[in-house]
Amino acid sequence: MARRIDVTGTGGVRLAAWEFGDPPKTDPARDGQGALAGQGAHDGHTAPEGSPGVLLLHGLMGRASHWAYTARWLSARYRAVALDQRGHGRSDKPPQGSFTRDAYVDDAEAALEQLGLAPVVLIGHAMGALTAWQLAARRPDLVRGLIICDMRASALGAASQREWGQWFKAWPLPFATLADVRKWFGEDDPWVERPNPARGEFYAEVMAESPDGWRPVFEPEQMLRSRETWVYDAHWEELTQVRCPALVVRGLDGELGRAEAQEMVRVLPRGQYAEVADAGHLVHYDQPEAWRAAIEPFLDSLGDN
Repeated sequence: MARRIDVTGTGGVRLAAWEFGDPPKTDPARDGQGALAGQGAHDGHTAPEGSPGVLLLHGLMGRASHWAYTARWLSARYRAVALDQRGHGRSDKPPQGSFTRDAYVDDAEAALEQLGLAPVVLIGHAMGALTAWQLAARRPDLVRGLIICDMRASALGAASQREWGQWFKAWPLPFATLADVRKWFGEDDPWVERPNPARGEFYAEVMAESPDGWRPVFEPEQMLRSRETWVYDAHWEELTQVRCPALVVRGLDGELGRAEAQEMVRVLPRGQYAEVADAGHLVHYDQPEAWRAAIEPFLDSLGDN
């Protein structure tokens, strides 16, 4: 199950946060509130009150639901919350809103404080990972652990931004059906080297039905505005300022190369490294069990305090 909690980001932007937990198990020995006689409401599947917090930050074009598998197993031990960032998912998409790095980081900081999650473990994918390490560098008092999933610290440059603009224009919008969404992003997209059903499912989750067919829940122009605030710059300096333990995870076929990932680990004061075989950029989504195996030992090392 997931419980929506609205929080307020910088500039008054309304953000949808989603707290995950497994539904309680049905058991005749339980009382009317679902708890075993003599026990509290905690049933071993949802963390008890006062558990340490985890905030999960999706990447560009993503949404909180992409973290559902991860958040559910985390919820046995942590208060696991995934955030729809501004311009994404069910959060506000203000036409004239700010989509700068500061806006995204400020939003995450505001969410942590309003939800009472700190000191938190931040887990971020792609752009969400950059937000996570920038927040950890800025507010070390709020963050006790950091997991960076498949995000580069190097500048990507103008050519990358142009390619993304052209890619958005190539989308055959609107899609007639969700099956068409899955097929295009999983097979027909020129950026797909080989069929990738998980990628198709990933993009199907960010589509909504409109009168003329299926369209993304985000505005592509806002995604480009978000991206242009970080692709031209390198982000190594912020990594040096992260004082908490940090794990850099890459998919073997992802966008973050091994050499750069290992250099990020070297630059981080308390960095560690893990990689997931048979995974591309969507590490946590297309190889969820291997992703769990990669990050669980790091989480264990942090303890529960």
